[in-house]
Amino acid sequence: MTTDLMFWFIAISSLLGLGFAWYFYQEMMKIDEGTDTMKKIALYVRRGAMSFLKQQYRVVIIVFIIMAIFFAILSYGFNLQNHWVPFAFLTGGFFSGLAGFLGMKTATYASARTANEASKSLNAGLKIAFRSGAVMGLVVVGLALLDISIWYKILDFFVEEADQKHKMIMITTTMLTFGMGASLQALFARVGGGIYTKAADVGADLVGKVEAGIPEDDPRNPATIADNVGDNVGDVAGMGADLYESYVGSILATASLGAAAYFGSEWSNDIQIKAIFAPMLIAALGILLSILGIFVVRTKEGANMKQLMRSLERGVFTSSFLIAIGTFVIFYLLDLPNWLNLSFAVIVGLVVGLVIGFGTEYYTSSAFKPTQRIAEAGQTGPATVIISGIGIGMVSTALSVFAIVVGILLSFLLAANFDMANLSNGLYGVGIAAVGMLSTLGITLASDAYGPIADNAGGNAEMSKLGPEVRKRTDALDALGNTTAATGKGFAIGSAALTALALLASYIEEIRIGLIRVGNTTIEIGGQAINTADASITDFMAYYNIHLMNPKVLVGVFIGSVMTFVFCGLTMNAVGRAAQKMVTEVRRQFREIKGILTGEAEPDYERCVEISTKGAQMEMIFPSLMAVIIPIFTGLIIGVPGIMGLLTGGLGSGFVLAVFMANSGGAWDNAKKYVEEGNFGGKGSDTHKATVVGDTVGDPFKDTSGPSLNILIKLMTMVSIVMAGLTAVFSLL
Repeated sequence: MTTDLMFWFIAISSLLGLGFAWYFYQEMMKIDEGTDTMKKIALYVRRGAMSFLKQQYRVVIIVFIIMAIFFAILSYGFNLQNHWVPFAFLTGGFFSGLAGFLGMKTATYASARTANEASKSLNAGLKIAFRSGAVMGLVVVGLALLDISIWYKILDFFVEEADQKHKMIMITTTMLTFGMGASLQALFARVGGGIYTKAADVGADLVGKVEAGIPEDDPRNPATIADNVGDNVGDVAGMGADLYESYVGSILATASLGAAAYFGSEWSNDIQIKAIFAPMLIAALGILLSILGIFVVRTKEGANMKQLMRSLERGVFTSSFLIAIGTFVIFYLLDLPNWLNLSFAVIVGLVVGLVIGFGTEYYTSSAFKPTQRIAEAGQTGPATVIISGIGIGMVSTALSVFAIVVGILLSFLLAANFDMANLSNGLYGVGIAAVGMLSTLGITLASDAYGPIADNAGGNAEMSKLGPEVRKRTDALDALGNTTAATGKGFAIGSAALTALALLASYIEEIRIGLIRVGNTTIEIGGQAINTADASITDFMAYYNIHLMNPKVLVGVFIGSVMTFVFCGLTMNAVGRAAQKMVTEVRRQFREIKGILTGEAEPDYERCVEISTKGAQMEMIFPSLMAVIIPIFTGLIIGVPGIMGLLTGGLGSGFVLAVFMANSGGAWDNAKKYVEEGNFGGKGSDTHKATVVGDTVGDPFKDTSGPSLNILIKLMTMVSIVMAGLTAVFSLL
């Protein structure tokens, strides 16, 4: 395959993904939004969501301008960075935000239409919700690959290096830096959206369900509109930005590792370029097969939870099976050394993703025992619900960790041809496995984005007073959405673990380039001088004394580990403070606005939307900036060994903590819904009230802190990569 042929296959695949996203959007817009009341409620939600995003983007733009100026000073003033870094940083943030914005816009138009279609049949409701979610999936992968394609062409034209192999390393490491912009934007979106949605959700549940005894999404509840807005800004816009940066990060880290693994006199320029393009080609094929899988999803009327889940899995499994076959074709055509083992490394990534998805489904779906046991614990009060949920969440981490451990070892050994000393090729295999896990993101993200659309559809049906049969169907779609959302979070966390490991190796490559840029053309190890350009990863580990007996590394491990807990504490406290204001406001309206509970007066929805918006804007800044500031200061104080420790500690503790929080939160939510289906006393019972309390505890677990951790892990790595030039030449200790 020629370079031009590979490039155009990638570019055309990205455009096809965007084209089908536009097609699904247009098909959705042709469907009737329903009654005037349904249209009115949808408009409230749409305006609230757009208002929040506008305010958030104002804050984010200011932060991005300040950061870009800082990078420009380092690049042009001190020559410590590649001169393309400020521009790559800004474009990464722009496309990440754009992916979230387009997905959220689609979701806010789709919810009422999903409720209206659910009045016809369960399959009609599923189809419109899922295909609207597919807009998000295809926009994310389409924009990501288009962005990568454009940057490759720009850098290939402008970067000047005497040696083609050095040029490829320069191009891939430069492209990595726009991953920081994507990660920073994603963290703002996840944290801000998560605080917004959970403040509204907790307030609506505690006062509406527990105190007033009214149903979820009841129009008499002042926080209902804010809750529905939150589903869109947190679980759609935030999630889209989140998985955009995961997808981009895995592809670029693997491309960078490919350039390094196949650098040297024993490899030709052609082999190196093919290794760089391999992850992009797998992702491009994944877009085409995700489109095919989307058309496979359908269900029958009266389907239960397991049957609905199988309907979505049919599409995911179809795409995954075909990408597994297509991978062998790609590597065979590329004719890379050890191409057969590299193909199996991709399949390892796919299988790891499916295992994590299955584990998440088992521990969070009401169709299985763990969640049913949490519901059963509600018969003795909220304390036992919380204890049971925490315990199940902790136990659930074992399967995900086991899957990642096996995945890392297998993909490493396969790519290294079962030679543990072949470090560069082995790490390339780990990166390829991460790309494999995310290769069908177009459809797996559709399953994830489907959840908040179904949730909003249920809210619209309740507030519009549609018939019980419609509400039954939307409840079924919503319960499925909780599981798919939890599965999507587990999937994102798993991919973050593999990607972060690949990025650790990419960090060393950035250190190499940073040293060369400031004139350090040799490094001395054990009295022997080695050319910096030719040094291996093992050489750099020895040069910087990166081992467990170095106190700098251990200090970094502790800092990285505590970062994840402090970050979660800050974001959960932020939700708590905003929720307190929401609870106080809802109680005030029930007390002061006469006729709300009898339906004779309309609540002040806008006031609750305003409380969530202000709370999110104020609270999201410090936790997000902490992820940027700590790696910079760690590098300046204890240098490269400290950074490697920081990233290792953050990865280890952050991955396990994220799985625990996502699974506990999802299980608590579905335990509540299991009771609402008529089990253990049903709605209004003491068991129901106990599970509602559990659900409110789980809200910041699964929708604010937990899903933000995988971005935190990668953002700290991306910041370290961007600052590698400075860290390589200066540290206090």
